[in-house]
Amino acid sequence: MFSHFRWKCARHTLGGRRKRVIVAMVGAATLASALTGPLSPATAAPTGAATHDADEIDTEDAFGFVEGADIGHAGNQEAEIDVTSRTGKRTGTYGNAAAQFEYKYTPFEDFRIAAAATLAYYDIAGVAGLNDLRQASVQSLSFDARFRLLDRGQAPFGLTLGVQPHWGFADETSGMPLNHFGWEALLLADRELVPKRVVGAMNLLFDTDRTRLLPDHAVEQAPTAGVGAALAVQTLPGLWLGGELRYLRGYEGTALEVFAGQALYVGPTLYARIGKQGWVSAALDVQVWGGAVGVPGVLDLVNFERYQVKLRAGFEF
Repeated sequence: MFSHFRWKCARHTLGGRRKRVIVAMVGAATLASALTGPLSPATAAPTGAATHDADEIDTEDAFGFVEGADIGHAGNQEAEIDVTSRTGKRTGTYGNAAAQFEYKYTPFEDFRIAAAATLAYYDIAGVAGLNDLRQASVQSLSFDARFRLLDRGQAPFGLTLGVQPHWGFADETSGMPLNHFGWEALLLADRELVPKRVVGAMNLLFDTDRTRLLPDHAVEQAPTAGVGAALAVQTLPGLWLGGELRYLRGYEGTALEVFAGQALYVGPTLYARIGKQGWVSAALDVQVWGGAVGVPGVLDLVNFERYQVKLRAGFEF
């Protein structure tokens, strides 16, 4: 669901990719060990106010595509814009920029709801399997509900379950018109590894948003399952820098009947507080390894893109 620009894919040697993948895997393993290791001191108790000190962090938006378990406290409201750009396919020129406008409200402690509308722009030319297209459209309307199962201020780590049904009007990849209902499920965990200094997060996801239009205009479900990990460090008051790692698997069929391809993404993240109620975040993820079934190469540029960029900004009130 997720500004538009083009990047030319650079070739890398297989040995170089393997080194980057090994480094990324070691980073994920280290983070997983830290999240399940000895307890760190708990964070300060929530105040319920929609304001933050400069050195506090809202882990939901602290990374990029990976999200933390924070959902705010009872009575918090937030307006957010999320712009996601995806570029780079196996052939031709491919660009897709999606802007999501979202309102979030936490009516009760540990439960939050949100509603969002997503507008997208497609620039597609010469991509195998996709029609050439250059247009903007309403991509989807969605509703989000999140249940905080564990609060990291009172437990060893934070844990939140999220469910997001959506109604799609344009295919997320091709931009072709459709009428589609889908949903996404998220399990989000986070932990403050060093109080007000280092925070980490891990995600599990299952997403039915991705679809494929068949020649007879029927819609085929092409869901995605994945896992992600991220780490952020406060380098200056209110400024957090870090990185994230995501592994995604694409399938065909609603019950994951046929494996279609896989991709490993790695990239840097940035999160900054603006005053006591505003914030911005950014992430650039690059596919460093993968593969599509039946297609040669060490990247999957059939089911996924080479580059994925996320820019977000929000205001709490």
